[in-house]
Amino acid sequence: MSSDLPVQVRAAPEFQRRLRNLAKKYRQIRADLQPVFEQLQVGNFVGDQIPGTGFTVLKVRVKNSAIQKGKSAGYRLIYQVESPNSVLLLLIYSKLDQTDVTAEDIKAAILQD
Repeated sequence: MSSDLPVQVRAAPEFQRRLRNLAKKYRQIRADLQPVFEQLQVGNFVGDQIPGTGFTVLKVRVKNSAIQKGKSAGYRLIYQVESPNSVLLLLIYSKLDQTDVTAEDIKAAILQD
């Protein structure tokens, strides 16, 4: 399934807004997310699929280097695989600030783009 072309990774407006807000509190967030972005760009769709959305949506656990609690207390990055060559970053949140998102939240982020 991998091709020579890099996967296009786009960010939904809600993702960009949440990332900006998290970056105020966690200065290293972009560096923490970079390995995930690199995996997505080469077509390695990491994470667990989220059922109930009607789309191919995955959730990735990402370590927050600003705290010493591992991935379980880190970030959750939710993205949609639109095609083998296109990924849409939907939502991001800190597990310390928010416990979970609903399928409705995810659908709203998809439809907003």
